[in-house]
Amino acid sequence: MNAGLQGWGLWIALAGATIGTYICRAIGVLLAKRINQDSEIFRYLSAVTYAMVAALVVRMVLMPIGLLSTVPVWIRLLICALSIGVMVSKPTHRLVPALLTGTLLMLAYGLIR
Repeated sequence: MNAGLQGWGLWIALAGATIGTYICRAIGVLLAKRINQDSEIFRYLSAVTYAMVAALVVRMVLMPIGLLSTVPVWIRLLICALSIGVMVSKPTHRLVPALLTGTLLMLAYGLIR
């Protein structure tokens, strides 16, 4: 590498990634008015997205890596059930309370143990 550019490689990579990201976002903004969000392709993409999120959550709960793997499976399942119970109690306004329930219960388990 040229001595004048040494140390700038990461900054050049960051600038390239930033430019690429914002170009894609700008194209998305320009095309957003012409896209029908109720079309079959968007319904399919929505279903695939939800399936991927569900699969990742199940994997994290049943086959965790790292510190979460030290928590017994029955504790993880109990915390999931309680969080889902909070979510189902009033689905339209309970996403944040359900997330907080799961997070705080897991933190409490870590502090008590």
